[in-house]
Amino acid sequence: MEKNERTLNIVLVEPEIPQNTGNIARTCAATGARLHIIEPMGFKIDDKKLKRAGLDYWYLLDITYYKNLEDFFEKNKNAACFYFSTKAQHIYSDIEYPDASYLFFGKETAGLPEELLHANPDRCVRIPMIDDARSLNLSNSVAVGVYEVLRQWSFPTLKCSGELTRYQW
Repeated sequence: MEKNERTLNIVLVEPEIPQNTGNIARTCAATGARLHIIEPMGFKIDDKKLKRAGLDYWYLLDITYYKNLEDFFEKNKNAACFYFSTKAQHIYSDIEYPDASYLFFGKETAGLPEELLHANPDRCVRIPMIDDARSLNLSNSVAVGVYEVLRQWSFPTLKCSGELTRYQW
């Protein structure tokens, strides 16, 4: 498989905060990940805060919307799904993510539905935190997940070095 042929998919289930979704959209745009949004959302897609958080990266974004979870699974049969949750038993970095993985993240106030987690225990992963921390910010959690998968894949299609503007290395 060519380095640039890998596909990463980020799935937001009923996102509620436009700034988080905008930040996640920017992460997807900057990494080439596809964004899938499962409705209902807690905001309108033309929300100014959403647009501002994504800045001028919208033209780089591959985004698909779904009416609900059933609609998503009907249109994405046999998808390699991984469910990020504070309720999971496996650490996100201990999983090997195949090409075309779908990383699921739940809404800010409730996370993913427990019936979804219960039905997929070996595909549920958590980001370790101290006991007293309820959760990380949604956009931060997505960034952690995205970059772990891309690290495992040796950062396909991403520019992995930079240049100084006033000096030479």
